[in-house]
Amino acid sequence: MRIAIFILSDPRAGDDALGRLFNGLALAAEARAAGDEVAVTFAAAGTRWPEKLAELGHPARELYESVRDTVRGASCGCAEVFGAVEGVEACGLPLLKENPLEGTAGLAGIRG
Repeated sequence: MRIAIFILSDPRAGDDALGRLFNGLALAAEARAAGDEVAVTFAAAGTRWPEKLAELGHPARELYESVRDTVRGASCGCAEVFGAVEGVEACGLPLLKENPLEGTAGLAGIRG
């Protein structure tokens, strides 16, 4: 099975956002363990997560690192809007531009 997971929650939004991130990453771990093809993408305000997940002691860091190889990157246009470009780049994630939406630097593609 092929599974695409988009992390959209804003880390500034508190415990609910952390729960959404954690559940998305847990799904990635479960699917990969079952032999599924998994791709995680950070989009919208979720492009702020990679920088947070790089912090030592972050409660979701260990889970993130366990599925890091399933992360495709972060949506470029979203990262620009949410001020996350530097954080994404510092974490070594690619800025995705498969969807050349006019008026943006390009967004992560969903269809692929």
